[in-house]
Amino acid sequence: MSNTTSNSKATVLAQLQALISGLQKQFPNGNFTLGNTAYTTVTLVAALMSLINAINAVTTAQASAKVAVAALRAATAQVGPIVLALKRNLLATFGNAADTLALFGLEPRKAPAPLTVEEKAAAKAKAEATRKARGTTSKKQKLAVTGNVTGVNVIPITAPPAVPAAPQNAEPTPAVVTSSAPLGQTTTTK
Repeated sequence: MSNTTSNSKATVLAQLQALISGLQKQFPNGNFTLGNTAYTTVTLVAALMSLINAINAVTTAQASAKVAVAALRAATAQVGPIVLALKRNLLATFGNAADTLALFGLEPRKAPAPLTVEEKAAAKAKAEATRKARGTTSKKQKLAVTGNVTGVNVIPITAPPAVPAAPQNAEPTPAVVTSSAPLGQTTTTK
């Protein structure tokens, strides 16, 4: 078994199983000295089996955790908006009654701290710069803005040329589309 963490659990489990089966086949009554400790085949197999059991327990726990997290997300998606609405309702109902809100585990809303003169000046300068950068104007200024159109040529539309009458034995004529209808609409004549 390597010391890198890139091995998957399945690979590690397969390696451990191979070590156990190899020890049991090749050294059924073997004695080993690893480090400064003496081991028998039975104690090595027991140690390897404890590692396999621990890996399987982690895999089971991770699968259970995934199911639990999915259930938590589903419950949060369903109940979260209800909790938020309830908190808002309680805050609106009891306002600044700290004792009553404390019964629900809530605190009254804090009043916003008043801005200093420097903060107000900075906010005003930032708002003006943003308005100038975006090119936004007031209602009165927008009303004063008009467009100028120059060089318009008006071309009168005359009636379409008359279609000669079809003889009795001839095939029917296709429909004629006229261009005097508004854009997107067509009129047909036969």
